[in-house]
Amino acid sequence: MVGILLSKISLYYHTIKYLKPSQIFWRLRYRIIPLRANLSLCFILKKKEGHWVLPIEKPQSFMVDGTFKLLNDSKQLQTIGWDDPNREKLWRYNQHYFDDLNAIGSSERYYLHIDLMLDWIRYNNLGKGTGWEPYPTSLRIVNWIKWCLSGNKMPDKCLKSLSTQANWLNRNIEWHILGNHLFANAKALIFAGLFFDNDQSKKWLKTGLNILASEIKEQILPDGGHFELSPMYHSIILEDVLDLINLFRTFPCKTTNVLLVELQSLAPNMLRWLETMCHPDGKIAFFNDAAFNIAASPDNILLYSNRLKIDYKTFPLKQNTPLLKPLSDSGYLALEVCHAKALLDVASIGPDYLPGHGHADVLSFELSLFGKRTLVNRGISQYGTGITRQRERETSSHNTVVINNENSSEVWSGFRVAQRARPFGLMVDQNKNSIKVSCSHDGYRRLSGRPVHQRSWSLTNNALLIEDEIQGLFKTATAHFHFHPDIELVSNDIDGCSIKLPGFKKYVNLVVRKGSPRIVESIFSPEFGIQLLTKCLEVQFDGSDKIAVEISWAHTSD
Repeated sequence: MVGILLSKISLYYHTIKYLKPSQIFWRLRYRIIPLRANLSLCFILKKKEGHWVLPIEKPQSFMVDGTFKLLNDSKQLQTIGWDDPNREKLWRYNQHYFDDLNAIGSSERYYLHIDLMLDWIRYNNLGKGTGWEPYPTSLRIVNWIKWCLSGNKMPDKCLKSLSTQANWLNRNIEWHILGNHLFANAKALIFAGLFFDNDQSKKWLKTGLNILASEIKEQILPDGGHFELSPMYHSIILEDVLDLINLFRTFPCKTTNVLLVELQSLAPNMLRWLETMCHPDGKIAFFNDAAFNIAASPDNILLYSNRLKIDYKTFPLKQNTPLLKPLSDSGYLALEVCHAKALLDVASIGPDYLPGHGHADVLSFELSLFGKRTLVNRGISQYGTGITRQRERETSSHNTVVINNENSSEVWSGFRVAQRARPFGLMVDQNKNSIKVSCSHDGYRRLSGRPVHQRSWSLTNNALLIEDEIQGLFKTATAHFHFHPDIELVSNDIDGCSIKLPGFKKYVNLVVRKGSPRIVESIFSPEFGIQLLTKCLEVQFDGSDKIAVEISWAHTSD
């Protein structure tokens, strides 16, 4: 009993000690003093002086029969209303975003959207329920304003509500969360501040611009990556940046000119970062919280940037000799050769004060061969605090090593992290014919024996060698290699197997040069609400402190 109590105390201590004092203050303040709500009656609109460019169109999520299709789950509004407790919180959040206002074919649903906004106003009392939480309020404000900027006329009742929502948000900014939530708050206040034209809107604009000026320096790393180190959230923030560029050009003014220039200089690096963190299929890799169809696709983001006339230089094309694409500030590396692309995670879990979207995945990697995803991290299928969310954040759900059945970082309670792994000793040895990357982390030093995991990846034009070593004492250790569901494994002998790629005649060979292998069932979650069966190769450190796995393929030009 004492041991459990001490363990919980340690967990809370190592979680709270990284928070900023302001986060603790605002968290207590919001618990003690209720969120403030007030009416805002002024809704004079500012005249557009520039041209509003078509933003990214989302998939249709509200149907003509009144059905919401969100996160691979469909429910009728008439049946569940606006705040059904049986719906997961993220699903309810998405219900209140109003993404469908700017979705494909939205112009054909003009009257449906007006009815939907009026219904929201009728059944969502001021400051009450999920819909009035600051994050969904921020996204809804932006979507309603985008809808207007695209040429739709909004009824006065909706404009009045929109002004009230902005005024409410201005009083309830998410200072206790920070990160992408604070960025979304700032974006919404800027949108409302430039869309309306009155004394209140000037206050919203000033607050939003001050937050934005501070947060782009904090959140956007020098290599262009978003500091929460999730390709999905990077894509969300990148779309935010493009939307703000679009808005600042539509409503040009002296107070936004400096930030417009800064955002236009940031966007190319952010686009290049996203390109690097994509597989050859053009979609994002799954490091930290990442799933398809939450953020806009990389293709749609690139098309939007082209419409805004934002140019960026890409890395060199794939070639017959290994190429290194470093994202040094983020802690990711891409190794690429003609038929292979490996994405390596040598990063910390994320910002110390905001690791909620981080996973215990240090020294993990993903691999595509001949354009096909081959090795993948498990992805995420849900948020919340349940066992599925916990498992998807654990080390065993990633292509890295588990020691003593523990996680490299202490992920817990959905979005919490206590003691966390720190990578160190990164070394890159590159020559004309190969690249070798080595790195260690200290995440297991908290365990008895103080073990340290060291991994190296060696890429040539026809093979990838992964070598793991554990320095220090340990009881058990297992390396996990999760395969994409489209991959077929054909067992050859006890030490290896053949990998059959979809639509590809040749086989790829996998040999376990050191360690004891076995193939087990696993799960892959490419989207929220989806879990697909797949295979995982586990390699045990039986009686040794080292293992080695080599994946090789024929070096052909076809």
